[in-house]
Amino acid sequence: MTLTIPDYTTAYDWHPTPALTVIVYGLAGPLGSKTAVGYGRSRKTGKAIPLMRESSTKVKPWRAKVQAAIEAALLRGQAHPITGPARADITFTMPKPVNAPKRRRTYPAVTPDIDKLERSTYDAITKARAWEDDGRVIENHNRKVYPGEHPDALDQPGAIIRLYTLNGADQ
Repeated sequence: MTLTIPDYTTAYDWHPTPALTVIVYGLAGPLGSKTAVGYGRSRKTGKAIPLMRESSTKVKPWRAKVQAAIEAALLRGQAHPITGPARADITFTMPKPVNAPKRRRTYPAVTPDIDKLERSTYDAITKARAWEDDGRVIENHNRKVYPGEHPDALDQPGAIIRLYTLNGADQ
């Protein structure tokens, strides 16, 4: 049995240059894990419902940083809101653990989950109005890396966000 490396070519005709590229520094916060903090009353039914809050305290500051970076890029005219199908390529640079080997490449195959990082980032992109909704994304490629261990890795925690549009699609 031979293993083949997956081919990341696509059936879509993406514009070769990103419609939006931003670099955001900070610790990416995962969205999705919730913790019950008690009970409240539903405004509609009056029944008791569980009150939930984000488990990670990193989500709110991360979304604020992403939103501010994208709003600044839109304000400077470096990009326009995406109205058609989109592709999102995000490289999350995670802090390397202190006890990780220094002279050997290591991989951030630990929490937080990449899909939860993606969700919090997509929510911030939506709030910044770079697209109408993250439902615009029809293809994505996201990765977690440590500083200096990937060509797209930043020198400190953060993310490089690149949004692409389709050639010939309604923009």
